[in-house]
Amino acid sequence: MASRRKFLIRAGIGTGLLFGTAYCLPIRRKIAEQVNVTESPYIGSTDDPKIWFEVTPDNQVLLHSPKMEMGQGVFTGLAQIAADELEISIEQMKVVHASTASGNIDPFATGGSTSINSLWQPLRELAATMRVMLINAAAQQLGVAASGLSTLNGVISGGGKSITYGEVAAAVTEWEIPDTPALKDPKNYKYIGKPTPRVDLLDKVTGAPIYGMDAEMPGMLYGSVARSGGLDTEFVGVDTSAAEGMPGVVKIIVEDDFVGVVADSYVNAENAKQKLKVTWKQNRKWDDFDVEAAIMVGQGKPIEVQKEGSAEKMLQDGEEGVIRSEYFSPIGAHAQIEPNGCLAFVEDDKVTIKMSTQVADYTRKEVGSRLGMSKDEVVIEPTFLGGGFGRRLHTPNAVQAAVMSKAVGKPVKCYFTRQEEFQNDTFRPPTHNVLKAKLTADGKIDAISHDISSGDVMHGSPLLPGVLQKIIGADLGAWRGGMIQYHGIPNYRAVSWRVKLPFATSWWRSLGLLANTFAVESFMDELAEQAGKDPISFRLEHLTESKADVRLAKVIARAAEEANYRNEAVDGRAMGFACSTDVNTPCAHVAEVSVVDGKIKVHKVTCVMDPGLVINPDQVRAQCEGSIIMGMSAVMFEKMTVEDNALYPIIYGAYEMALMRDAPKEINVVLLENNDYPGGVGEPPLGPIGAAVANAVYRITKERVRRIPLRV
Repeated sequence: MASRRKFLIRAGIGTGLLFGTAYCLPIRRKIAEQVNVTESPYIGSTDDPKIWFEVTPDNQVLLHSPKMEMGQGVFTGLAQIAADELEISIEQMKVVHASTASGNIDPFATGGSTSINSLWQPLRELAATMRVMLINAAAQQLGVAASGLSTLNGVISGGGKSITYGEVAAAVTEWEIPDTPALKDPKNYKYIGKPTPRVDLLDKVTGAPIYGMDAEMPGMLYGSVARSGGLDTEFVGVDTSAAEGMPGVVKIIVEDDFVGVVADSYVNAENAKQKLKVTWKQNRKWDDFDVEAAIMVGQGKPIEVQKEGSAEKMLQDGEEGVIRSEYFSPIGAHAQIEPNGCLAFVEDDKVTIKMSTQVADYTRKEVGSRLGMSKDEVVIEPTFLGGGFGRRLHTPNAVQAAVMSKAVGKPVKCYFTRQEEFQNDTFRPPTHNVLKAKLTADGKIDAISHDISSGDVMHGSPLLPGVLQKIIGADLGAWRGGMIQYHGIPNYRAVSWRVKLPFATSWWRSLGLLANTFAVESFMDELAEQAGKDPISFRLEHLTESKADVRLAKVIARAAEEANYRNEAVDGRAMGFACSTDVNTPCAHVAEVSVVDGKIKVHKVTCVMDPGLVINPDQVRAQCEGSIIMGMSAVMFEKMTVEDNALYPIIYGAYEMALMRDAPKEINVVLLENNDYPGGVGEPPLGPIGAAVANAVYRITKERVRRIPLRV
């Protein structure tokens, strides 16, 4: 379609410019800043509505979604967008995960708060084109001019005749795809912008078998993989003799990178695995002290990702008037309800994979490469996800299940145990943040710098092109949320330090946004106090008249107004403020907090967010509520520790998380709409909550807490 082709042309020009300027530091910083605010476009096929929509005889329309439903409500939002342009009722829309065999494949992933934003334009164009295709086909079947036909609720009428979409589609043998028609005027939307019940609600309420763990195939066997419980270890070898005679064992598979047991039941596979005598080589012994020492700013290689003015020169250690603070965050687990796993069946010329995944396209490539098959011979049938949060952006478990299936010639279902999920997660990396600033005589920030030290988030991931990793140098996932967002400050700088850790670290919901905003926004409160100003006006006076700053200023002011923000503790309760902008979506929180018997209690959170055009206000509010509670859980409770070369805890309960009793009694979400298209929603509300709570705690205790999880 025309808009898609224009994007590809522009992308090609941009890539050429990147290659031509890769080694110029100012250009590198510009690239980093651009990547920081760019909203990712959809890069899958948008030329053929037939691979997106299926019209059924009972006059329903199935949308084959390349984006995964993992609780965020994307199916409902996409259904609303499509239904408006298709001119059908929302009850006639059904959304299913697109199998890779359909050809509707997302080369990127489901993540990064991009699903609705990236599909907003192409999905409307596809749906509108499909509607015209149906009208044109109906005109031929009815023997009337297409210009005289109208559509309503999946019925095409004109010239005294009518026919349903289902009847039209049933009679078509070959479709003609017209040019993209004009799209609806927003004032005529029936569903976009309106609260709409979730289209996946019934299946979830009735317990339909829709998740990866529910997947079955006739004659399937069960697999279990031996995984190291220690850090920084390498597989050396295995003695399988004791396991081979265990009940139900079909085969033991020994590969260079894993050992798996295939048996006739899950229990038998697990029992046999316990009898494997695996030898692991330990490269080094680690504990919490070693990890924190490794993550300190100054370790690894610094990459400057943001610079304006002379902050580095003005903020030298020992320079008079420099204010310095440092902040820490720990290792965090995903702790999603459904452990990772896969059901795979390898036949002579085809592989079928059923699993919960955020990366169907990458998974088929990975499996095909391992088996020496074309990616087109690998069919991924995605299921609903029992929690994603970035954990299902990594799918080596699909390769393992496929290898085991090929070895036994039958379908093999293989899942992590809960213990293995905690010990072998791709963790949120620990961080160390150092901030420095100088104030002018009238209490404004003259210079500020932010040093961010973190393990890898995006580096090494197949989702980030290797060339982009080399050009930027720093891990843009690690410094997400770490750039200085107050562009009225004359001198500012952000530096990312990349650290290699002895355990896998990668994507976690909002990436570095939570930890980095905790540091930056806590520091902003410290500076406001030093300047003798309230934290709201202090932030506002450091913003410019740019569009991004104006949108941020509006959410700051509205949040303070909605919460009736006060700067002093009253009757044991205090308010804390913080804000951030992520994927071009500004968000501000006011947290009302008390501290009783050394425990922090969050009573109320006021959230003001500007996500641009809102597709489903109820769903956006639900996303905000979920992000806030997940963020609270991370900053108040969650922490993985390293003891004697192993990660702990390995079960729920011991791994503390927020419970229902810890949830705020009230979360007030206010949505502003200062763009004519939808922005990211799923992750931006996570950013400010840690600092908002910490800033409130300070107003009660008068002691600044600079380490997550917060302790008083």
